[in-house]
Amino acid sequence: MSMSDAMNGNEALKEKELEQNPILIKIHNPVKLPQLIELIDEFIPPDRYRILEDDGVFDDGALHVNTSGNTDFNEIKRELFRNLYAITGKKPDWGTLTGVRPVKMAGELMESGKTPDEVLRIMQGYYFLSKEKAELIVDTYILQKEMLGTPPENSIGVYIGIPFCPTRCVYCSFASNQVPDSEIARYVPALLKEIDFCGQEMREHGLFPESVYFGGGTPTTLSAAQMETVLSEVRNKFPMDNCREFTVEAGRPDTITEEKLTVLKNSGVDRISINPQSMRQKTLDAIGRSHTPEDIEKAFRLADQIGFRVINADLIAGLPGENADDFRYSLEKVLGFGANNITVHTLAVKRASKLVGIDRDYHYKAAGIVGEMLDISRRLLSSAGFRPYYLYRQKHMAGYHENTGYALPGTENLYNVRIMDEHQSILALGAGGISKRYEAETNRLVRTANVTNYEQYISRIDEMCGRKERGFFNGN
Repeated sequence: MSMSDAMNGNEALKEKELEQNPILIKIHNPVKLPQLIELIDEFIPPDRYRILEDDGVFDDGALHVNTSGNTDFNEIKRELFRNLYAITGKKPDWGTLTGVRPVKMAGELMESGKTPDEVLRIMQGYYFLSKEKAELIVDTYILQKEMLGTPPENSIGVYIGIPFCPTRCVYCSFASNQVPDSEIARYVPALLKEIDFCGQEMREHGLFPESVYFGGGTPTTLSAAQMETVLSEVRNKFPMDNCREFTVEAGRPDTITEEKLTVLKNSGVDRISINPQSMRQKTLDAIGRSHTPEDIEKAFRLADQIGFRVINADLIAGLPGENADDFRYSLEKVLGFGANNITVHTLAVKRASKLVGIDRDYHYKAAGIVGEMLDISRRLLSSAGFRPYYLYRQKHMAGYHENTGYALPGTENLYNVRIMDEHQSILALGAGGISKRYEAETNRLVRTANVTNYEQYISRIDEMCGRKERGFFNGN
């Protein structure tokens, strides 16, 4: 038996013990309790442990986390990590880090004067990251700085949300509405009004978009005529002379037509996303997609013919019913279609998704297979010349892994990097958009949110513009 097999066997044995005897945890004088619970969840499913009330008693057989007199929260997490490792036999690759932006943390250490080797030692020795994850975030940050630099003065990123999709996927937690065309037709004029307002404000405050990103939902649920109207408004009202990147997510192949792609290309869009998620028909059916693998191939062929500079593809590791060979098949397919920018997402079981009602513990059960899928993606994409250029984590991801964007040199997505780095203001338009004004003096973000419900967005569009005037533009 190999050492790896022995460790897996030990972990399985301890998992069985936990099923029969849930662990009791008592946190004394709790600080930042949600972060501690996030770390516990990486080791133990919520139904296999109980948080006891702090009654000051220490000799009751529970696992005790005592924050009294310890002002170093990271040391508290380290001690909790050690105890959970001893109990479960698990050692999560991301160590004590539970945040969304580990690359940003590595970057801050390097910006403070630490060398890459010093950061690697800190990540592994202090935060308990695996060598692979520590190298991944350090290499990703170095590539970001090399390829994209720092945001120019007075630049912002612009996000425009189209909150509609043909169907709702079982894992989706975004603003995604299935509505008749008449409802989409009501949404467009409200969005045009917000675009016009924001364009005026940008010019008045000397701001310009470094990147524009249309997301959703699925922006290509709009008709070709609607898309042309909206994109024309952006180009006419925003100061676009120094815009470096213009992205539209054409994510659902069943919404892509040659006419729509031609509109995008003629409107200056240089980057699109075609998001198969999987190339297996059985999986597409299971997750609620209304298209076929043949539709995906046709969309890539059209995009290639029309000549977009960057064609991104999204795949999800850990989709229900898929094994490692299924994932490898999908990845090899999109590579063959010519995608030059590929994002590998780890399936996350979000509270607002249908999947959480089907199996709330799915992300624990899929941990092993997802790890294998991510290993496959790293090997295949590296051999094809792709490099990881951005990365982020989410709650309830299968195996508590990560989402990683890979790119061939020169195809890195600027908007994705900036929004994860959080050193540039992001102006978000449309239903559900959350604008973030970056204040360099205090290194903090001030958020201004639009309502998520698209009907309220339409009826309250003047209020949304007023919010931006006070909360976003007033500080710029």
